[in-house]
Amino acid sequence: MRTNVTDQLRLPCGVVLANRIAKPAITEGLADPRGWPTAELERLYSGWADSNFGLMITGNIIVDGEHLERAGNVIIEAEPSSDHLAALKSWVGSARKNGAHFWAQLSHSGRQTQKVVNPEPLAPSAVEIGLPGGQFGKPKAMTAQDIAQVVYRFAMAARICKEAGFTGVQIHAAHGYLISSFLSPKTNMRTDQCGGSLDNRARLLMSVVMAVRKEVGPSFAISVKLNSADFQKGGFGPEESALVALKLERAGVDLLEISGGSYESPAMMNEKGGAVDAETVPKKASTLAREAYFFDFARELRRRLKMPIMLTGGLRTREGMQAALDEGVDVLGVARPVCVDLAAMKPFLAGETNTLPMWEEELRHKTGVFTTNSPVALIRTLSGFAGIYWFYAQLYRLGRGDPPVAGKIPMMALLEVMQAEKRILALRQKWLASRKAPARRVA
Repeated sequence: MRTNVTDQLRLPCGVVLANRIAKPAITEGLADPRGWPTAELERLYSGWADSNFGLMITGNIIVDGEHLERAGNVIIEAEPSSDHLAALKSWVGSARKNGAHFWAQLSHSGRQTQKVVNPEPLAPSAVEIGLPGGQFGKPKAMTAQDIAQVVYRFAMAARICKEAGFTGVQIHAAHGYLISSFLSPKTNMRTDQCGGSLDNRARLLMSVVMAVRKEVGPSFAISVKLNSADFQKGGFGPEESALVALKLERAGVDLLEISGGSYESPAMMNEKGGAVDAETVPKKASTLAREAYFFDFARELRRRLKMPIMLTGGLRTREGMQAALDEGVDVLGVARPVCVDLAAMKPFLAGETNTLPMWEEELRHKTGVFTTNSPVALIRTLSGFAGIYWFYAQLYRLGRGDPPVAGKIPMMALLEVMQAEKRILALRQKWLASRKAPARRVA
């Protein structure tokens, strides 16, 4: 029987998604200086809830405040106060008002933490990021105690998320962040039980999964976001990814989201990760091969796994989505269209339209962002990030309740968001300093 986008999906833990469309993790940058959810975050997720997604996944919720993915991340790194827990519950209430499942993406940025946040971030090995601009410091190789602490942090954060009303968590093991960097032989040079063989390099991920399951129980959804590949010579590749996926299936993971790349090779930002020749795949999948970034790997993985698979990146048409479902993909993630129009999915799910807005094509046509063939590394990097920051700028506006500005120049959006992040970091540093200040003596 053919699966449609509006069909329900029952996950191994018993959770039932109302349909096959998910709002995947989109880094929002809208938390307050403490890392608490705000009215802006509630406004965003309330709007997305009105789109009738079956599932929504938060942007990075950081388990260690010294390793932010970007300024404005939500942070859960300690037992919350009653006010902090109330803020989390209020955010969950906004997202779940129409019954959609709402999962927290738990993340540790590792060596991809900016130098202004932490000049010596933790990483499996002291391998620096090979990007121009000096944004990242030299990481510090983790001790066994550091690794144990990270496992504890993920498990604790998952338990708190369950208490706050989230219906699942996603463990971020992609995009070059901490767990992803442990998986990659290019960034993991360890000689202990967490380095060398794939079993060892996957030890942190599997330890986190098991610790989280112990905390949340068997009926709470656990997802993992996993790179299909790093897209770097000597890095984590498709065959190793498939073997890790099999481990995750045996560990009882409920949904595997496929992605790819890192800051050094950002396949998740453009079509590089979906470098598939449509002529080499079956005719019925040719549309999908052109449309979805990571389809080729998802298609191969489905032949080896029974676990539900989520495909995110580039899906914009009903034809492409149906092709993905026909190839055995279970959940379809749609992100960028709803960064400009919060309700873009509603008419699509209602059958009133068959195509979602293709903002990437508009940006590429007008400004040349996402161009990756410049001989100058800095230009390539700025071009790619300018396109992403254009979407960040729209989220800032939508969070405030303002309309999007589709005509915003991407490079101006990049500068605007960077300035906003600088202000947020300054406020956070001021708040952190106030917590460390000695108490005044009372006469």
